[in-house]
Amino acid sequence: MHLYKDLYAELNRGEQAALITTINTSTQTCVQKAVYLNGQKDLTALPPGIDEALQKALQGGKVEIREKDNMITVIEPFFPEPRLLILGGGHIAKPLCAFAAKVGFAVTVVDDRPTFANHRRFPEAEQVICAPFAEAIEAFHFTPYTYVVVVTRGHRHDQECLRAVLPKRWAYVGMIGSKRRVTGIMEQLQAEGFAPELLAKVNTPIGLAIGAVTPEEIAVSILAELISFRRLEEPKLGKDSKVLTRTEFDREVLAELARGDDEKKAIATIVATKGSVPRKAGAKMLIWPDGRILGSIGGGCSESDVIREARILLDHGGCKLLTVDLTGEIAADMGMVCGGMMQVLVETWPFTESTNY
Repeated sequence: MHLYKDLYAELNRGEQAALITTINTSTQTCVQKAVYLNGQKDLTALPPGIDEALQKALQGGKVEIREKDNMITVIEPFFPEPRLLILGGGHIAKPLCAFAAKVGFAVTVVDDRPTFANHRRFPEAEQVICAPFAEAIEAFHFTPYTYVVVVTRGHRHDQECLRAVLPKRWAYVGMIGSKRRVTGIMEQLQAEGFAPELLAKVNTPIGLAIGAVTPEEIAVSILAELISFRRLEEPKLGKDSKVLTRTEFDREVLAELARGDDEKKAIATIVATKGSVPRKAGAKMLIWPDGRILGSIGGGCSESDVIREARILLDHGGCKLLTVDLTGEIAADMGMVCGGMMQVLVETWPFTESTNY
């Protein structure tokens, strides 16, 4: 079983997961590495007390660290990448797709017109579907991490989309349109039996009120609202949910690890931070023996120090917990704006003796 391949597959299914790494600090070795897949019931193989820490990590969205004697266990929670379903391929969808992809949404665009539904028009989209809206919605895999923006070309299509989307699992649904147009759609859907409480969860008018006029500005206002929901513990509850800042997610790094090759490399992961730092817990970087890197833990001299330690480990094997100090005179002398501390786990890969919980 390949840990990162299984982890990546679980996230792509829209499920949570966790990576559990146990380190012997005396010998600087990684003694156990495992992936926990959401929904598994058997936790008996976990070290004492780790089951509670695992649940805390998955619920709170932050890396948990447990220490006992000379052993340290690091629990990294992973949450699926938010998926944005844009229904309608018009003038607002184009900048929205580009902007959303840049901030970490996996974007799918749907339109029933070939001239509007193609990868040339939406190069940043993970998927572009040319099909009737209801048909495409029915085939789409919805999860609690799905965000839906309805920006079709007409009243009839908007209503068709909402009718198909509302019964699904989703974190956010927003629809563009005038107050009169929206009111008519909502009244019709309520007459069809949709609960008023469910209809009230549709964000309309869509986007934050920033006085947007151009398609690009409207796209920014919509994306800002999507990001605000993305940071909620229960996005579907909207303003009634508490804000939850989860660990950083480096999809490109995780995808590289999930390829499953046995090429020797080091993995650097921020597991804890304090104060002002360039990146938060969960950020990852890969370092190869020839000097290649993928990802970042913040750049600058701090990253250089970690890379140097990683290349030493690649020669000798093992793992190491590093403390990177960005405080006081060190930060000032290097001209850095940050002034905190980071704890970084550096480990060599592949790890051969893995156990899956």
